[in-house]
Amino acid sequence: MGDNENRRVYEARTVRNFREMIEYSCKNYAKNIAYKYKKDYTAKNIEYIEKTYEQVGKDVKSLSTELLDMGLEGKRIVLIGNNRYEWCISYFAITTGNMVVVPIDKALPENEIENLVKRSEAEVMIFDKKYLEVAKKLQEREDVNLKILICMDKTKDKEVLNFQELLEKGEKLVENGDKRYDEIKIDNDKMAIMLFTSGTTNEAKAVMLSQGNICANITDFSSWVKLYPTDTLLSFLPIHHTFECTVTFLYGFYSGSTVAFCDGLKHIQSNLIEYKVTVFVAVPLVLETMCKKITKAIEAQGKTKLINKMIKISNALLKIKIDIRKKVFKQILDNLGGHLRVVLYGSAPMNKETVIWYNNFGIDLVQGYGLTETSPVIAAETDKEKRPGSVGIALPSLNVKILDPDEKGEGEIAVKGPSVMLGYYNNEEENKKSFEDGWFKTGDYGYMEKDGFIWVTGRKKDIIVLKNGKNVYPQEIEFLINKIPYVEESLVYSRDKSNTDTMLCAKIVYNEDEIKKALGEKTEKEYKEKIWEEIKEINKTLPVYKHIKSITITKEPLIKTTTQKVKRYEELKNV
Repeated sequence: MGDNENRRVYEARTVRNFREMIEYSCKNYAKNIAYKYKKDYTAKNIEYIEKTYEQVGKDVKSLSTELLDMGLEGKRIVLIGNNRYEWCISYFAITTGNMVVVPIDKALPENEIENLVKRSEAEVMIFDKKYLEVAKKLQEREDVNLKILICMDKTKDKEVLNFQELLEKGEKLVENGDKRYDEIKIDNDKMAIMLFTSGTTNEAKAVMLSQGNICANITDFSSWVKLYPTDTLLSFLPIHHTFECTVTFLYGFYSGSTVAFCDGLKHIQSNLIEYKVTVFVAVPLVLETMCKKITKAIEAQGKTKLINKMIKISNALLKIKIDIRKKVFKQILDNLGGHLRVVLYGSAPMNKETVIWYNNFGIDLVQGYGLTETSPVIAAETDKEKRPGSVGIALPSLNVKILDPDEKGEGEIAVKGPSVMLGYYNNEEENKKSFEDGWFKTGDYGYMEKDGFIWVTGRKKDIIVLKNGKNVYPQEIEFLINKIPYVEESLVYSRDKSNTDTMLCAKIVYNEDEIKKALGEKTEKEYKEKIWEEIKEINKTLPVYKHIKSITITKEPLIKTTTQKVKRYEELKNV
């Protein structure tokens, strides 16, 4: 049992593996819509496709049976592509058929895809048509073990198997009495998923997860935040990533909810409206962008003072338990879909102002914290316990502690429990570094309040240690810099100035349109001078040892992962 077992908000249905999850959901929510998407979102006449839970269960069994018939039990299968129905069916079919799924980031360059496929030692690859040529190149390489290629889309290549045809073959096998799928015994504690970390601070590591790991996380999270069969979730974050995979795809399925596939980042707002989305799983960057967009629209209409006045009245009424937000702010809420009840977010910190902005309009924001290595959620706010700025409290079956805390109580966050990974594949050195007496060391620094609320202050590898022994968390200063109206993002780093001093520097990405609005048409040198004036004002609010001493500016975005985390180690090569 974890530290917070007695703080469960909801009764949780225990699930031990994906087979149990599928059987329960397909039986109890048989006629519910599991997935909804467009056949072709670019077409003039939009055709919507709906798949019931009953159909999902049938398709998973059919595809898995065919894969078993191909002799693939125990094999590793790479899965790469867009958020789509075929991806979800493949994931379930692989794992419930006693095979290992290796989800890979679809946005990676070709050389990195090749590297990860090689490292995974996979024999099969299931992919979007976009990756056909990459897959064929990989199959030809002597140092890669790929034997079978399966495309989710139709191709003219006769050497490549077709997803739909395999599905139909499997369906016939089942109809003719093939029981191999039903007879499979799932080992809940065996590696079923191999996930590569996003590599923000170093080379991607291969994380070994079991079905038991992920199912324990889903069971835990369901007692913190409730999803309902009436909910619709919008899937837009990369589905290979453990946050989207666990919280949207798998938790949505566990709950009998509908998952709608987004048409792309540019279409988030329109998709929220047309699919009547009630639950949105997002990252801070997306939420902050939406907030800025709507705020600018309010300003353009000259309604800022009116909205602020209504917020004050609304918040005063909330104190006496009268909630008028849905009626008063209907127009604003309609811009966010009109049905949104909760936003689940993680992956990076978000400023308090944005959280308060959404709360003012009646949208509940729930922050979570975790890593690929922890399936992923370690801590989260609950539907009853929230503290803006904190990442919440540890999930019920997890134990969290702070290693080697300093005088302020800050140290490395460590976690122990059933959702912690089996270890890194083929990397004993990292395994030894990462575990201490059964505790997984997250690499994140933070502190924990007496009542269990956890605060993350920065990555251990990101912390800048000055020559006077002081620690500087770059994210703290970046947050202040990013509040400058025409600054998109920033990166704070250190440079040795002499034997006795360390200089803090900042690489600042400015928004060209916004800075032109504020200053007019100027040279980049003049833009830099203006930004430097803003930096000097920020310095006045900070201790001397945290002062930024030098800046560079650019309009080119920082290098990021697909979940919009800055790849610091890549950026630092160029500064």
